[in-house]
Amino acid sequence: MENFLYQASIYLAAAVIAVPFAARLGLGSVLGYLAAGIIIGPLLGLVGSETRELQHFAEFGVVVMLFLIGLELEPRALWDMRHRLIGLGGLQIGVSTLALMAAAMATGQSWSVSLAIGLSLSLSSTAIVLQTLSEKGLMQTGGGRSAFSVLLTQDIAVIPILALLPLLASAPLAKINTDGSIELAGDHADGGHGHSLSLVEGLPGWGVTLVTIAAVGAVVLAGVYLTRPVFRYIHASRLREMYTALALMIVVGISFLMTLVGLSPALGAFLAGVVLANSEFRHELESDLEPFKGLLLGLFFITVGAGINFSMFFSEPGDLIGLALLVIVAKGVILYVLGRAFRLKGRDRWLFTLSLAQAGEFGFVLIAFSVQRSVIPIAISEKLLLIIALSMLITPLLFIIYDFISSRMKDSGTRHEADAIDEQGPVIIAGIGRFGQIVNRLVQASGFKTVVLDSDMETIQLMRRFGFKGFLGDPTRPELLKAAGLAKARVLVAAMNDKDAVTRLVGYARRERPDLHIIARAYDRNHVYQLYRAGADDIVRETFDASLRAGRYVLENVGLSEFEADSAERTFYAHDRYAVQQLAEVWNPNIPARENTAYIERARELEKELEIALLNRESRDDKKSA
Repeated sequence: MENFLYQASIYLAAAVIAVPFAARLGLGSVLGYLAAGIIIGPLLGLVGSETRELQHFAEFGVVVMLFLIGLELEPRALWDMRHRLIGLGGLQIGVSTLALMAAAMATGQSWSVSLAIGLSLSLSSTAIVLQTLSEKGLMQTGGGRSAFSVLLTQDIAVIPILALLPLLASAPLAKINTDGSIELAGDHADGGHGHSLSLVEGLPGWGVTLVTIAAVGAVVLAGVYLTRPVFRYIHASRLREMYTALALMIVVGISFLMTLVGLSPALGAFLAGVVLANSEFRHELESDLEPFKGLLLGLFFITVGAGINFSMFFSEPGDLIGLALLVIVAKGVILYVLGRAFRLKGRDRWLFTLSLAQAGEFGFVLIAFSVQRSVIPIAISEKLLLIIALSMLITPLLFIIYDFISSRMKDSGTRHEADAIDEQGPVIIAGIGRFGQIVNRLVQASGFKTVVLDSDMETIQLMRRFGFKGFLGDPTRPELLKAAGLAKARVLVAAMNDKDAVTRLVGYARRERPDLHIIARAYDRNHVYQLYRAGADDIVRETFDASLRAGRYVLENVGLSEFEADSAERTFYAHDRYAVQQLAEVWNPNIPARENTAYIERARELEKELEIALLNRESRDDKKSA
């Protein structure tokens, strides 16, 4: 018990110290976990032989991750990305695998080992790339969208790769021991425990197929028909921890069932996630399992780092670094050619190339699985783990190279790829962030059709996951507004985060449609004046109404009745609208407000008028109460 607590303290302390530090440096959590494992393992020797056993337990984090990936695969979003997923993503995996397989065979490896190596190294780092793209604001660019599509394809491809790898095993699938017992391939890698249960032992081939199909069918049917009543039963207990227990039971139970029929637990978990992707309980499952996924994956990466053979690295550092660079260059050349074939230009092509050139965290999973299934020898796997880790450590340098190249390239047009807009409606909502989404929900729930435009890919994808349709594109572009039905729309809502873009949109829409009713989101009072002159009909300051309501609550709690506070709020609101119109006449965008004498004098006059209006309101209220 004391040893367990000591080891747990070491792993947790390493994660708590190293991961936030790596995140602050912009290196990502995966590299932080790897660094933590390297520090407590090869460098300080604080953990030892138990690392391998712990790694098998930590692999359950991969199962949970694939279940959550399945939950996120909304069919509509996948269909919209089908050309990149099948074409760009599929070609990247296929061509990279063949190229790396050929390189491995050139060193004397068998075709089966070379194929496993190619598959493992063809996948890039989802965690590092997505985090870096988000931090740099590159997700909405053409290169960022293409990189995201390839990463999504790779995540999905892990499932068939896990199913394929056992077929490449050089050792027999089973052997009969001297005592007559059956030992399945890979038992030696499970710490000597072996497989105690199997539903397919001794069955003929057709029997194994039937049992496998029955198990998959049971998972699908249970997800469709049993999920709702089980969740209702759990809900009746009103115990929050029962939801977490149910989420874990689903993943553990399905993984165990897949193990019984000889399939990968990750395959079963992924299948269950896809089945439940459209369930109303999807978000509940995600929130319950996300912490377990993060901790178990973190533990897995720590054990990978702790298990890296640094004595091997120091014995041949030049060769290993050279091999890591060879992998990056080979994948980079393939990515560059594919980017050119799919018409990525300039910065987008370089971003696509450099962001995906490394090997990734799924490579650790596939190599560990390959060793367990006797596909890749342990000696080779240790080198491969070092190559993957080195390529991931080099990734921040690749983004620095991209920044260098990008800064020396001229803009060659828009960096956004807009969706083809095939719908029109009476209401166009430009911008679907925290402001626009509330407007959209209210209008749609009231039975009116909206056409939503937004330039942020992540926002549009998140919106689609919740069942709301939106189109990716810059709302200020005339051709997109025309396609969205600007000529026939009754209302335009300009709700983007960029205040300059809102002003441009309002001005353009007013020129094109003098009769259009335009509602605009304003950042502050100066922005109100700009929108007023641009032609907006209704201008809503994003914090004004909330502040006004807070002020009313203050009045209710310092002595005024609810009626009096409501009357004061309405008086203030009406006077503010009048004041904005008055001040807009004397406001000058070229002169700061503090130096605009006419503006200051009129503002003081209006403030006195407000005080008089509120006093008159009090007199009227007193007379009514009398």
